[in-house]
Amino acid sequence: MPVHSHPADTVQGAVQQQALRHPADTVEAYYAPQYLDGFPTVEAGDSVLGDINTLPVMELPETGQAQPFARSPLHDTPSMALLLAGLLAVALSYHTGYKYIENFFHYMFSTRRRENLFEDHTVNETSILAALIANTCIVEGFLIYLAVQLLLPSLSQSLQSSVFPHITAYCGLALGFYIVQWLMYKLLGYTFSDRVGSKLWIDGFKSTQAFLGLTLLPVLFLLMLYPVHGKLLLGIAAVLYLVARLIFVYKGFRIFYSNLSSIIYFILYLCAVEIVPLVIMASVTYWISGILHT
Repeated sequence: MPVHSHPADTVQGAVQQQALRHPADTVEAYYAPQYLDGFPTVEAGDSVLGDINTLPVMELPETGQAQPFARSPLHDTPSMALLLAGLLAVALSYHTGYKYIENFFHYMFSTRRRENLFEDHTVNETSILAALIANTCIVEGFLIYLAVQLLLPSLSQSLQSSVFPHITAYCGLALGFYIVQWLMYKLLGYTFSDRVGSKLWIDGFKSTQAFLGLTLLPVLFLLMLYPVHGKLLLGIAAVLYLVARLIFVYKGFRIFYSNLSSIIYFILYLCAVEIVPLVIMASVTYWISGILHT
């Protein structure tokens, strides 16, 4: 019967035979290191790999001091909760007051003086109107905060250290400005027009302000997400505000214009009611920012 040898015995026999044939080729000589002094120069294509000390060394990039984290309304939980609360109020009242939104353009442009009992605001329309006006004041408060931060860098640190107090102050300022305007328009409508004309004018003011908040909302989100385009986006917000005011002024002109001499009174109205309050609003905003800064 044939005898099968173990594999280890076969390998050992091969090594012994190799040692007998070439005594100098021992196991130690076979595994001796070959590149004790480094790798030789080797040509690879059109490049030559030389000594590692001759290769170029990449310089470390220049670094500066660490900048503190710049807080914004987007990273402030109470501020974002206030903004979302305004949107939630609009969403909850939309189901019962959606007809008011459908009649936006009617309230903004219509000057029909024929009275209609069905044109009076219902409770549902009043609730969604209040929600829309609150949303507008909140959005305007956020935009005022971002405008002050961009246009007055000296107040930037104070704004970032207390975001929510500034936001609430500016939102309250926007609400107060709306109430003052509403009272002035009520007084002017009562003085220079009848009940129907005054109601048409006030409806135009409310609808333009409510619609303004909806148009400013995407601009606000873009401004918080891309602050590097702050000047451009604030310019767009200013244009939208101007368009809303022009629509309201145009409706007022159609209501109150009766003869050529009424143009003089209308010019006085523009200066006293549309321009001066904006200047006062800017001054009050700066004053409030200074108080919060101290």
